[in-house]
Amino acid sequence: MLTVEQRRIWAVDLKMKLVMVGLLVMVEYTMQLKSSHPMHGIVDRINEIGGPYIGLVMAYPTEELALTTSGLFVHNSDFPWVDLAGRRFNIGKIKNADVIYVMTGEQTLNAGITVQILLDTFDTEGVVHYGIAGSTNDSLSLADVSVMKYVAFTSSWKLKEFKSETGQLPELKFGAFNYPERGENLLAKVEFTPGQLYSEGKPMEEFFWLQVDSDWFSIATQLQDLELQRCLNDTYCLPETPKVTVGLRGSTADIFLDNEAYRKFLYEQLNVSTVDEESAAIVMTCMSNGVPSIVFRGVSDLAGGGENVLSLSLSSLASVNALTAAVEFIALVEKRNTVHNH
Repeated sequence: MLTVEQRRIWAVDLKMKLVMVGLLVMVEYTMQLKSSHPMHGIVDRINEIGGPYIGLVMAYPTEELALTTSGLFVHNSDFPWVDLAGRRFNIGKIKNADVIYVMTGEQTLNAGITVQILLDTFDTEGVVHYGIAGSTNDSLSLADVSVMKYVAFTSSWKLKEFKSETGQLPELKFGAFNYPERGENLLAKVEFTPGQLYSEGKPMEEFFWLQVDSDWFSIATQLQDLELQRCLNDTYCLPETPKVTVGLRGSTADIFLDNEAYRKFLYEQLNVSTVDEESAAIVMTCMSNGVPSIVFRGVSDLAGGGENVLSLSLSSLASVNALTAAVEFIALVEKRNTVHNH
């Protein structure tokens, strides 16, 4: 039988242990900023009043403009945004879901850094990425939205010697594209190379294709009949209503693709349907951190398919349609979370 004093000591000891466990859990899941950071207290408060948040990321100003002019995102009245590392993380809601949106800037390095900051700083459930892309697949029309299942880095190359042996992954032979006649080319060929994925609790894995989260992808399949916008304005409409296509492959490279021959090569050799400069970096960063991600890309042009005087307007329409799909996906995730919580 414990004495009163022993029970008091035991209770204090238990309380201290519970406090320590709570602190460890909070550090693990909220990924707070350093205590010396001037935004430390504000970020802690944001993680307390909302979340877990869905991260919504885009790369181009036209993509952010589609969101800001839609009226779908409502800023938090107390903490509308936080500026970190030159990026503005906007705090609010979309269709009752807690959302933090941020513009990454162009290309893979910016995209990866931005998403890592998002995941390290805020209590984030997963990341939804939307934006525009070039199409390499003739079955995709302008303003269609591709919900890719796989994405690869296609600018990681091994420059091979002239007349070298065939490699294991696809090769781009420069001589095959000599004009006007095919022939030898001293640049020889480049072989696509795998990347390296580091994630917690697992050994380093080599990969070529990155697969988006299977659970979130399953939810996204419900969007295939989603109604998308067809008209640029009152006087110009696309000949057909854009559609959502699920399960295609995407290519990410720090290359703006405007070349018909390379476009056809990517589709014929790698079965790539869209090209962009950020998606693979975002998916890979999420995989490393063990959080789900999904990608919605609206077709703004046929990569290397010729000039189009309406290209800027089509980029806006493609951004709007990609956003529409992303928002409806967020609503589906929020509905599922609400059912599970009940």
